[in-house]
Amino acid sequence: MFLPSEFHPQAFVQLTWPHRQTDWAPLYDEVIECYCNMAREISLREPLLIVAQHPDEVTAQLNDYHIPLQNIRLVLCPTNDTWARDHAFISCLHNGQRILFDFQFNGWGMKFAANLDNQINRKLYETAAIDGIYTNCLDFVLEGGSIESDGQGTILTTASCLLAPNRNDLLNREEIETQLCQFFNAKRVLWLNHSWLAGDDTDGHIDTVARFCDASTIAYVQCLDSADEHYPELHAMEEELKAFTQTNGVPYRLIPLPMPAAIYDDDDTDAVGNPLRLPATYANFLIMNEAVLMPTYGQPDTDALAKARLQAAFPTREIVPIDCRVLIRQHGSLHCCTMQYPQAI
Repeated sequence: MFLPSEFHPQAFVQLTWPHRQTDWAPLYDEVIECYCNMAREISLREPLLIVAQHPDEVTAQLNDYHIPLQNIRLVLCPTNDTWARDHAFISCLHNGQRILFDFQFNGWGMKFAANLDNQINRKLYETAAIDGIYTNCLDFVLEGGSIESDGQGTILTTASCLLAPNRNDLLNREEIETQLCQFFNAKRVLWLNHSWLAGDDTDGHIDTVARFCDASTIAYVQCLDSADEHYPELHAMEEELKAFTQTNGVPYRLIPLPMPAAIYDDDDTDAVGNPLRLPATYANFLIMNEAVLMPTYGQPDTDALAKARLQAAFPTREIVPIDCRVLIRQHGSLHCCTMQYPQAI
């Protein structure tokens, strides 16, 4: 058994659709446009599973945006929110079969309601929307955005997230590492002790700062502005990444991604009334079979540089930009919205 990398051949991708009873209500029309853009680009290339509280409404929205439905399956399911990366199954492969690990999702350490989202996987399995061997791991809190796999037994993660309060408080670092290796038949865990983005509700998910592009390549967020509040942590993270080696002792090929210019939420302020900075990051991309969907933030020069860097990381894949400015208003981005499922025999 092994935990496939995101660049492993995929069977389909999951989205969990926004509705008016979520925190997206004030931004509803904008977020529906973004989700339709994601749905279009995904379904053109791979089958798409959409979890929807109101499937008929979603069908009408897809029709309004002229998105063909033949490669899309909708499943009725009540939801709290839309972050499929963190409430969806984490899939392993064993003897050609998909093993569906259902971990507990508790709203990133009980920050937000997750009672409905934590039941989505069971409902998808019971309705046969997803094929595989169900494995109940609900006694362990783990979000898909908190781990990266190279597909060869190495897991990359952040200490700030996996050791954060209200997740697995009874376990220390060594015990959590042992659990990860047992769940995923992994050989080792690489921990980043430094990583931080302002406005991040996840306590520092790895998919916001550093990503495997292949087994020997890591793309990461680089901060070059020493006056930026992120500089100390992200510079320290960069040094950690430089010190990491592959299992053969060779350092990783590192591809730096630029920091978007600061984006603030004027409707959300700190204790003294200053607008809060939003966690815009180009590391939150989705790898697909023949493409990479990358978030953009309305910054033409920086968006273009990020695209060029990702093209260098994925020379055989098309890089497809998606405007994700609305997504970061709720403190997430493109990868957070999606979950890929590996191809099984």
